[in-house]
Amino acid sequence: MTTVSTSSVSTEVSDIDRSAHCSLSFLIASSLAWLVIGGVLSLINLIQLHTPAFLADCAWLTYGHTQALQETALIYGWAVNGGLAVGLWFLARLGGAPLRGGNYISIGAVFWNLGLTAALVGIACGEMTSFSLLQLPRFIQPLMLVAFGAMAAPGVLAWTGRRKEATYATQWYVVGALFLFPWFFSVAQVMLLFVPVRGVLQTVLASWYAQNVYSLLLAPLAVAVLYYLLPKIKGKVIPSYDFAIYGFWSLLLFGTWMAGRTLVGGPVPAWIPTMAIVASSLVLFHHIILFVNLREVFSPAGSLALKFAGFGFAAYLINGVVDAFFSSRVLAAVTQFTYFQTAQHQLVLAAFSLSIFAAIYYLAPRIVGAAWPSSSLARAHYMASIIGFTVLICALAIAGWRQGVALNNPELNFTAIAGITRPWLLVATAAQGLLVVGNLALGIHFVRLMLTKSTAESLAKFNQPSALEASS
Repeated sequence: MTTVSTSSVSTEVSDIDRSAHCSLSFLIASSLAWLVIGGVLSLINLIQLHTPAFLADCAWLTYGHTQALQETALIYGWAVNGGLAVGLWFLARLGGAPLRGGNYISIGAVFWNLGLTAALVGIACGEMTSFSLLQLPRFIQPLMLVAFGAMAAPGVLAWTGRRKEATYATQWYVVGALFLFPWFFSVAQVMLLFVPVRGVLQTVLASWYAQNVYSLLLAPLAVAVLYYLLPKIKGKVIPSYDFAIYGFWSLLLFGTWMAGRTLVGGPVPAWIPTMAIVASSLVLFHHIILFVNLREVFSPAGSLALKFAGFGFAAYLINGVVDAFFSSRVLAAVTQFTYFQTAQHQLVLAAFSLSIFAAIYYLAPRIVGAAWPSSSLARAHYMASIIGFTVLICALAIAGWRQGVALNNPELNFTAIAGITRPWLLVATAAQGLLVVGNLALGIHFVRLMLTKSTAESLAKFNQPSALEASS
């Protein structure tokens, strides 16, 4: 049964925001710093694709190193810091009580980011693993696991100590991400690094881990943002909300089985990619439920946060369709091991990033107690993000398709194939440069916000949002 609460906001709302100010501000600032660093490394990595001589004499920034560096900075720096900041704030808000254990968040965040910095130095020096999205040096990973646990503990306290019996979809997805990431992160550490499995099982497990990063960490946090912002900003009850629980469990149950789609044609048992193809189709049930519940986010009128959320939701839906369609063996024979897979990864990152941007634009003024100081910087970031991600993904997808077709043509050599893809890689490089400029604008804007003094008018505006909630 769907219910709506329109009661006046309690006096604890301002306490919730104040309890989260220092720790969550540090997490957001760290995430934005890593976003800019990761964007610059991605730009270098793209340049090296079409101009191999670029930084070829720098041993720290060869192509293999920059590829691992940019993935690590974006996933463990931008995504984890930003996702945790947003998720913890949601749990405190929806739990109706101030955030407890803020010191654990701050201490965990310090060690997480120090460990990540040491990991990037280690990767640049060649101390890295060979597993995608898990290139962190093995001696750093246990420290980061403990640091994540410290940061996530206040989220568990907010969940178990909530003052409202009813729970919301946003809480399900955030708590799911907080519990599932340490599980598959620790399993991958043990079975790939400390007590490694043998032979082809390493490839299967590495693919499983990489898929879980997308399906059980990034996706739940992005969906949590959508379920929270839409009723808050629109002031409307989510239609067909009773079906939200089915969308949640379909993602958790089927999302982890999609890993084998990257192993089509590989030296693995045939049932593994077959199950992945089936799971990719079953996850569409999750996307259909989301579209039915959250289609109002595509309404042309709305705040900047809702515009970011709308484009992030569109990218999320498109990614689900692309995963299901291109996981088939016929199309995988063309797109496997090409830039098309890079485009798919960028599509996932776009869905997550745009959703987290929406959440930051919504929550940052509330924890600071002041409005964003510059509408021009906000619009510049919005346009750079939308245009940059769109052009980047399309250019990489076209380059990947043409590359795959050319690779299947025995008459073409690798030099000819490189010439075919080079124009599209140049376009992708320009788009990545635009993204870096946009993300830098957001970072500068957030620093200005932190330096802005709060006023009584700002506090009245941002500490008393609509109490409209839909619960099941």
